[in-house]
Formats: sequence, C-alpha cells, structure tokens
Amino acid sequence: MIAECVGGVSLAVWIYLVLARGGFWQMRVVSPPSSETPLPTRKVAVIVPARNEAAVIGQTVRSLLQQDYAGSVHAFLVDDHSSDSTAEIALRTVEEACPERLTIIQAGPLPEGWTGKLWALSEGVRAASSFAADYYWFTDADILHEPDNLRGLLARAEAGGFDLASQMVKLRCDSFAERMLIPAFVFFFFKLYPPNWVNRADKRTAAAAGGCILIRPAALVHIGGIAAIRNKLIDDCALARAVKRGGRIWLGPTTRANSLREYGSFSEIGRMIARTAFTQLHHSAFLLCGVIAGMTITYIAPPLLLGMGRTAADFGVAAWLLMAIVYWPTVRFYELSPLWALSLPVIAAFYLGATICSAVQYWSGRGGLWKGRVQDQRAPEAASLHPNT
Repeated sequence: MIAECVGGVSLAVWIYLVLARGGFWQMRVVSPPSSETPLPTRKVAVIVPARNEAAVIGQTVRSLLQQDYAGSVHAFLVDDHSSDSTAEIALRTVEEACPERLTIIQAGPLPEGWTGKLWALSEGVRAASSFAADYYWFTDADILHEPDNLRGLLARAEAGGFDLASQMVKLRCDSFAERMLIPAFVFFFFKLYPPNWVNRADKRTAAAAGGCILIRPAALVHIGGIAAIRNKLIDDCALARAVKRGGRIWLGPTTRANSLREYGSFSEIGRMIARTAFTQLHHSAFLLCGVIAGMTITYIAPPLLLGMGRTAADFGVAAWLLMAIVYWPTVRFYELSPLWALSLPVIAAFYLGATICSAVQYWSGRGGLWKGRVQDQRAPEAASLHPNT
C-alpha cells in the first residue's frame, strides 16, 4: 500500500510539472525581437569580475571587444585579488587591437559583509560611472560571447522595456561528469524559476543567471546599488528579485554565449553544488527534510518501485517515462544521447547528496570553498549556541 501511494504521488507530481509549472522543461531559445527600425545605439559598460581566470580571460575579453554592435562599448575588468596573471593576459589581449576600450581595475580590500564577486562588481560600477552608460553588462570572466550577443540582448531589453535581461549561457558539457550532471543543473534551475513566470509582470517569481546580465543603471540605483545585495551568495537571483519589485525583468536560455568553466570530475561539480545548496534553503533543517522527501519521491522512487508489485510498478514506470520525456529537451539542448534522459533518478540522487553535504558543511562551520574563499560559513558564535547540531 505504501509503495502504491508513493508511486501515485510521484506520477501526480510529474503531471503537475508538465502541465502547470510554466513549461519550464521546454528549453525554448527565443530569438531576439526583430524590427524594421534600427536599434538605438546605447552606450554599454561591460563589467567583468575576474579572480584567477588566466586560463580563459584572453578568450573572454576578445569576445567582448569583438561584438558586432555600432554603439559605444567599454569593458571594465575588475581583478579580484588574483594570484595568477589574469590582468596581464587581459592587457596583452587588447594592447595591439583596441586598448582604449578596456580599463583594468584592481579591486580594493574586501570589506566585511561583502562577497568577493559583488564587491568586484561594485568596484566596476564605480569605475564605470564616468562613462555614463545606458546599460551595464555584467558578465563572468569565463563566458565566451558570440559577436551578435550584445546586440540581441539590447534588442530584447529595448523592445520589452526590461530593466534587467539575463541569459542562461550554455555551460560546458564535455567530460563524462559534465555530461551527466551539468544539463540537470540547468533543468533544476528552470524548474525553480520557470522563465515564463520570471518574464511575466503578474508573477512574483524572479531570477537571473549571473554569467550574463544586462541592467539599466537607473534600475540599479533604484534598488540601492550593488550594496543592497552585498552579502547575498546567490547574488544573481537576489538582484533579479530586487529589480522586479519595481520594474520588469527577462530570463531565457541562449546558444549565443558559452561557459568555458571546466568541471573535470564529479567531486568538482559536487563542491559547486554544495557551495550554495543550503543557502537556497535558507539554512533551514525543516526545508532540508522537505527536499529529501520531495526529491526521493519525485526522482529516486520511480525506478525503485519496479519490483514492488504490479500497481506500484505501473506507477513507477509511468512516472519514470514522464520524467525522461520532460528532461529530454534539456538533454537535446546539450546535444547528448536521448539515453541520458533516463538517468535523471541517479543524477537527482547525486544532487540530493550534495545538498545534504552543503548542510553538513554549514552546521560544522566549514562552509563552501570557492577560489580560495570560504563562503556560507556558520558564525562560530551561532555554532556555540547549538553544540549538538
């Protein structure tokens, strides 16, 4: 009886996800709006926070300065206390081409209460203030942009009157670990934040993808600047929520920008997930228990039900098949074999394990590590108040 109930609930969840979750699973890449009227030539300040990105920064800077756009574009690269040659390589990349279009800034000491990336963005915004830009383009130092990407983003923002337009760039998917786990990262993100809901003014859902965000300076000023979200670990979604309270935002996947960030092993991806997973749950043990139960029933249970009686098995097969159908558009987006769509129960188990690990790291006071910085670390005094946790 319990197995049949679990199977029925799992199938019901997948029917809901298919029919009533904003079509998040469709992975629609929507072309920028076209118009017979030429796009206004807005001034764009590109702000790139970079920490230890020597391996990719040359490609990134080159792609930014080769944008097929008639307006004025100036890039501000903020070197966030790199211990490698990030700044030197960026400078060499442009010194013979267009050095006048790149300004390299050394970020000041990281103030208390700020995350490193947000402090670097704030330093970039401060330096770009004299450029009097119509838009800031925040992009990560590992993103390779196609020459028409800025033009498409601007067309989107201008045509829709969006204060913020963001793209989920295509993540690297070459190693076995990446092929198994990275498409699911995008799938789970859009399940949490369906773009169709994000893009509607009558929905409260708000999100952005931090690798590529175009934002109007007035919208940033309205929310109190980068300082308003200075301690947010999931900074892109925090920025989107703040902007949407008084403006309009847009989010969607793209094939016109690609991440060069390499994850060669399962442990690397696991650490990436664990770095922010418990933050997403607001450090709540109650929510963690809910996620464990929900992920188990929704993703892990269906294949396990195959040996638990005819009715339970039927529910399990139906839920697993629906799961694969829903996941298939994301798998196809990453140009992988359709067989990967059947692996979502195993993938979900990995993500659940990383989420539990994230909670353990937080409760033990270790936090997550990113480029030499500890993030989401429980304060020692908080741990001392609850010695048994």
